[in-house]
Amino acid sequence: MNDLQSRILELKKEMQAIILGHNYQRKEVQEISDFLGDSYGLSVQASKTDAKIIVFCGVDFMAESAKILNPEKTVLHPNLKAKCPMAAMVDVRSLRELKAEHPGAPVVSYVNTSADVKAESDICCTSANAVKIIQSLPDKKIIFVPDTNLGLYVQRFVKDKEIVLWPGYCPTHMNITAKDIQELKRQHPQAEILVHPECTPDVIDYADFAFSTEGIIRHVVASQKHEFIIGTEENMLHRLRKEAPGKIFYSAPNASCPNMREITLEDVRDSLLKMQFKIELPADIIKKARVPLERMIAAGR
Repeated sequence: MNDLQSRILELKKEMQAIILGHNYQRKEVQEISDFLGDSYGLSVQASKTDAKIIVFCGVDFMAESAKILNPEKTVLHPNLKAKCPMAAMVDVRSLRELKAEHPGAPVVSYVNTSADVKAESDICCTSANAVKIIQSLPDKKIIFVPDTNLGLYVQRFVKDKEIVLWPGYCPTHMNITAKDIQELKRQHPQAEILVHPECTPDVIDYADFAFSTEGIIRHVVASQKHEFIIGTEENMLHRLRKEAPGKIFYSAPNASCPNMREITLEDVRDSLLKMQFKIELPADIIKKARVPLERMIAAGR
C-alpha cells in the first residue's frame, strides 16, 4: 500500500467515512474501498451503513442512489466527470411520453438511471435481479428503461409478458463483439465464457453464461474450470484474480469504460479533505425515488 492509499485510510477513519467501490473501478481504488460490489450490492450496503459519510467510487447514478437511501448522510462523489452514458440516454419528459402511450404499464427502471427517472418509476432493478423482478409483476405489459440489451435478455425468461424497450445501451458492453469472443475462444478452447447481460444478444448467445458482475464472481469461485473469458469491463479482472487466485482470465478486447476510470486516488483523498463533491437532491425526488429503490432491494438478487 502506498503513502496516498495510507493517507486515505487515515482520513476515512478520522471522518467516520465508508468508501464504496464498484467492481469496474481502477485497481488502486478497489484496494482502498471498504466494500466492492455491483450496483445491487452497493445499494444494499449504502442502505445499511452507519457511517456518517459515504464516499462513492462509481458513476453518478450510483452516488445518487446512495443519497436517496441515506438522505441524512453526506454522500461524496470524488469526480463529477464519472458519469454513466447509459443513464443519460433516458430523460423524464420522454419517459412520461412513453408512459402516456402505454397507460397502466408499470415502469421498471434499471438502477443505471438518474434520480429523476427513478422518481417516475414503479420499481428499480439491477442486472442481478431484473428477471426476478419482472417475473414477479402481475402486469402483462411492462416499460423497461433504459438498456435494450438487458431488456432483451430478460425477455428470454418472460415469454408471457410484453416488454416495451427503451433504445439505450452501455457503450462499453456494446464494444464487446461476438467475433472478438469467438477469437478468444479459438485461442483458449478450454476457457468458459462469462458475459454481462448488457452485452448484445449475439454475444450472450455465444457465451456459456450471462451474469451480473457479482454473479460472475460467484460462478468463477465455485467453478471447476480453470480458465475464463470475461465479457465485461476489464477492471473486473483485478477482483476476479483476488477472489479466485490461480485461475486464469482473458478480457474481451476494448472492454474499457473511461467513465469508471475517472476516479483516482487523488480524487478520493481530496473528496475527504475538502468534503467535495456532495450529492444534493430535491426532497421530493428523494422521497419518490426511494420507493422503487427499496422495492428493488426487498426483492433480493
